[in-house]
Amino acid sequence: MSAIEIRGRSEHVAANGLRHRILSYGDSHDRDLLLLPGITSPAVTADFVAVHLADMGYRVVVPDARGRGETDRAQPGGYRLTDYAADVAALVDVLGLRDPVIVGHSMGARTAAAYAVLHAARRHGLLVLVDPPLSGPGRGPYPTPRESFVQQLREAQRGTDADEVRRFYPLWPQRELQLRAQVLASCDETAVLESHSSFEQEDFFTYWTQLSHPVVLVRGGDSPVVSDAGAADLRAARPDIEIRTVAGAGHMVPWDDLAGFLATVRPLLLDNPTRSPA
Repeated sequence: MSAIEIRGRSEHVAANGLRHRILSYGDSHDRDLLLLPGITSPAVTADFVAVHLADMGYRVVVPDARGRGETDRAQPGGYRLTDYAADVAALVDVLGLRDPVIVGHSMGARTAAAYAVLHAARRHGLLVLVDPPLSGPGRGPYPTPRESFVQQLREAQRGTDADEVRRFYPLWPQRELQLRAQVLASCDETAVLESHSSFEQEDFFTYWTQLSHPVVLVRGGDSPVVSDAGAADLRAARPDIEIRTVAGAGHMVPWDDLAGFLATVRPLLLDNPTRSPA
């Protein structure tokens, strides 16, 4: 497979005891946006989304989560939601992000919510939580079993291609299938499996009920992760938080329907004010 061009500027920074790789997009000095991908999505896999968000007038920063891509691996036991949230807090400080908009998908959405609650002294802009796993104690298992993640990792480790990846993600564009085939092996298996376990051991609603505005949740209309019943539970717990649905998407919302995702979030992001002076 030929290498795919990644349009972000790559750099490495030290934060929270680890060396993190980040990709940066756009040249805005007025509005920062932190984009947090999911459990097996290194930063490069969000390249196709980041370029569109930067075009809305943001400096967009996308980190490799710990244990993915070129960011350091943590010690076993170091992949709890609190660990990911602490990484975000440290990156916000190191990178000088002020009142950043935070867009998180899946595990990244859980991380964004935990960061906003646990590190509330650092102000944030709009939180856009995209299809966060709602599984947790008393809420049933995460819809994708750990065996599926192990299978995908093992296929990537021995060498896979877009056609093989398409078995798991039939709606994705060819470029994103090929990119995932190239970079999935950079995800540490311990990081993935511990994070999957946390989906079922840590309760997202603990953070959901404590979130401060501005925040909006975006879900896929066909998602098994934030199902209709799950959305109803979210509304019951926080009726003041808007929930928007991208009708044609499953859990991997922007990958499944980029146009629908952008149409949903663009008005929110364009309406977001520039940050206040330091």
